[in-house]
Amino acid sequence: MPDPLPNLLPAELARYSRHIMLGEIGVEGQRKLAAARVLVIGAGGLGSPAALYLAAAGVGTLGIADFDRVEEHNLQRQLLHDATSVGEAKTGSAARRLRAANPFISVVEHGEGVTPTNARALFAGYDVIVDGTDTFATRYLNNDAAVLAGRPLVYGSIFKFEGQVAVFDPAHGGPCYRCLFPTPPPAGSVPNCGEAGVLGALCGVIGSLQAVEAVKLITGIGEPLRGRLLTYDALSQTFRNLQVARDPSCAVCGEHPVLRELLAENYQMDCALPPAADETPTDYPLEVSVTEARQRLAAAPGRTQLIDVREPYEVEICRVEGSVFIPMRQIPASLGVLPKDRHLLIFCHHGARSMGVTQYLRANGYPAVTNVAGGIAAWAEKIEPGLRRY
Repeated sequence: MPDPLPNLLPAELARYSRHIMLGEIGVEGQRKLAAARVLVIGAGGLGSPAALYLAAAGVGTLGIADFDRVEEHNLQRQLLHDATSVGEAKTGSAARRLRAANPFISVVEHGEGVTPTNARALFAGYDVIVDGTDTFATRYLNNDAAVLAGRPLVYGSIFKFEGQVAVFDPAHGGPCYRCLFPTPPPAGSVPNCGEAGVLGALCGVIGSLQAVEAVKLITGIGEPLRGRLLTYDALSQTFRNLQVARDPSCAVCGEHPVLRELLAENYQMDCALPPAADETPTDYPLEVSVTEARQRLAAAPGRTQLIDVREPYEVEICRVEGSVFIPMRQIPASLGVLPKDRHLLIFCHHGARSMGVTQYLRANGYPAVTNVAGGIAAWAEKIEPGLRRY
C-alpha cells in the first residue's frame, strides 16, 4: 500500500527542524502533522494562540470556524487580529495571519461558525476539534457533535484568572463534556468575560496548552488529557490535575444515550447574567466578607446556612464543615426546597458563580440571600489556613 503521509519539501524540513530533532516526533511525526486536519472553533482568546501554534507546527489543514467580527476590545487578548482588522470577519482576519505565519499549510474559513445544522458533517471532515468558544450553548453543541462524529475534542475555558483544559474523547474510552457537566448552570447565574473580565495572557496559557494536546493526539506522543481536567490559577501560578470519569448515564456518550441528533432547541441556553434590576429592599446585604460570614454563622447558627455551589470535584478537594452542598446547576430545582426562614450565605471558589446564584435566588423570591466574597479561597486564606487550596 502507498504511504498515505505526505513527503516534506527541503524547505519544510528546515522550517520544522526543531520538531524533527525531538525523537518523539521526528520526520514521521512531522509528516503526521502535515497530513492532519484540525478545526479550531472560535478565532478569539483561546483560538488565537491555539491556531497560531498549530499553524507554526505544520498542521496541514487548519479550519477556523467563527461567525463574529473583530471588535476593539478583542485586541487585548485575541492575537490573531490587530487594529487594522477591527470590523472585519474574524475568519478572514485569522486566515490572513495564519497564512502569513506558514505558507505551507492550508487554512479553511468557516464564516458561518458551528451550528446544529452543520456541526456533525463539519466535524467529520477533521481529525481533531479544538474548542475555543466561551458560551455554554456552543460548548454543549461542540461536545455533542464531536461525540456523534467520533472526534476528539480539545476543550479549554477561561474565567478572570483561571483556566481549564481537557480532552473529551469517548471514542477512545474517555469521558465527554457532559460527563463532567451534565447540564448547564441556571440562566442568569454565570457572568461572561465581558461582565467579569479576563486576564489577556491567561488566554495564551490555555490556548497554547490546547495546541499541545492537539499535537499529542495527532502524533501519538505522550499522554493526552483524556479523563483528566487540568486547572490553572494565574494568581497563585498553580496547576492541578483532576480525574474525570466517564458517566455511564451520560445523555450523549453513556450506555443508553438519548441525544442522538443535534436539535437546535437543545442549544438555546443563556447562562449570562441578566440586566441589573432594582434591588428588592432587604435587611440582608448582597455580599459579605468571609470574616463577616463566619460572624453571622456564629451569632445565629440556627438561622444562618452556608451553601456551597461548587462542582462535585471541587468539593472533593476541600469543603467548609457545616456547609450544605448544592451544585449551581441544581439551584433551579431547589427553589421551594431551600428555606426562606434562614439567611443563606452562598459561596463558590472565588465568589463569581456564587454572586450569580445569589442574584438568581433574590430574583426568585429569596430576599435573605448573601454572597460570600472571595469564596472558599478567601475562607482558606483568612479563616481556615489548613484547607487545601486549588
